[in-house]
Amino acid sequence: MVDQMVGQGDSGPALSYPIPSEAALEPPAEWERLRRQCPVARVRLPSGDEASLVTRYEDVKKVLADPRFGRRLDADGAARLSDTESGGLFNSDMASSLPESGEAHLKWRRMVGKWFTAKRMSALRPGIEAMAERLIDDMVANGHPADLTANLGFPLPVWVICDMLGVPESDRDEFSFWSDTLLNLTRYSEAEIGAAQAEFAAYMTAHITAKRARPGDDLLSELIVATDSAGERMPDAALIATGMGLLVAGHETTSNMIGKMAAMLLSDRRRWERLLADPSLVRTAVEEALRFDANGGFGLPRYITKDVEIGGTVVANGTTVICNMAAANRDESAFDGAGGMVLDRSPNPHLAFGSGAHSCLGQALARTELQAVLDVLLRRLPTLELAVDATDLRRREGLVVGGLDEVPVRW
Repeated sequence: MVDQMVGQGDSGPALSYPIPSEAALEPPAEWERLRRQCPVARVRLPSGDEASLVTRYEDVKKVLADPRFGRRLDADGAARLSDTESGGLFNSDMASSLPESGEAHLKWRRMVGKWFTAKRMSALRPGIEAMAERLIDDMVANGHPADLTANLGFPLPVWVICDMLGVPESDRDEFSFWSDTLLNLTRYSEAEIGAAQAEFAAYMTAHITAKRARPGDDLLSELIVATDSAGERMPDAALIATGMGLLVAGHETTSNMIGKMAAMLLSDRRRWERLLADPSLVRTAVEEALRFDANGGFGLPRYITKDVEIGGTVVANGTTVICNMAAANRDESAFDGAGGMVLDRSPNPHLAFGSGAHSCLGQALARTELQAVLDVLLRRLPTLELAVDATDLRRREGLVVGGLDEVPVRW
């Protein structure tokens, strides 16, 4: 039987969201209660606006695949995610330059997705491993303890994504700053976020002009000249938004995941030792780290323009729905022993990259980077260990994607 409208079954005050956790690598205790008792919960966002939070695996998967749940968060009545006037990255004009759904969205995905083939990812891997080796050389030369995120996790993905966009090495620090600013919900002011968006748009406009005059062997050059099935080329606004999407999705998420993955594996030495004994488990270990990550960040917001039923609850027209994939990935109804890290778990249909038509385009690249980094770390630093107790690790607050302030290690 379908319940009454969302919120009436949960009479208490809206939960503050994101929900805090007592330990950086542990899920909030509230997740289990929500999945069991209140799978569609009222939450209050950093902006002060309210939304509905979905935490069960099947519900999250269905919402992400349902075209009735749109990505346009600038609609009248849609909840603002951050405490800035614009509501942050998801509400920006730049984000709305990309087609939201339908055939236009599929055309965009096909044009961009041609770059992320298994063959191209395999071709990128030697360069990724070589860069990881260089960064580890520098970290070792400077001695320990060292912050693995600052020395490896942060610089590697921005190097990869800038290489894909044909951005010169001298400009990578700017890209790192823009990525951090655009993905933070609380650290920066409205003026700072607006300035970062304007600076990024101006840079990409000039970069696209330069690539038209002198194309290179990079994704942006390819997209500039590519045409869809109707012979049409991607407009500049969509090219800029694509560059922004690749930057914020391809840099910050993977950057933080490298540190979190290492911390998860090193927090229980038996996990690291098992990988040392059997490096063939690297692929499944990466997938399990993605599933097991309890610090997945904000989740994916969606907006509905009609009443929709989710898991037995009717969610009203005009509601912003937050899909928490990290909570869904800890759902015991979907994963046996969901609260434990099983390095050889297979199959592992986690939702870390989303699901359906809007699943992460760059997931093959993220997997390639994470597998390459883990392979190199196991080979180069077999004695790697956390330099602090896992309970002393701290979450990076305010970021749309989850992260740790630092991951101190020694070897």
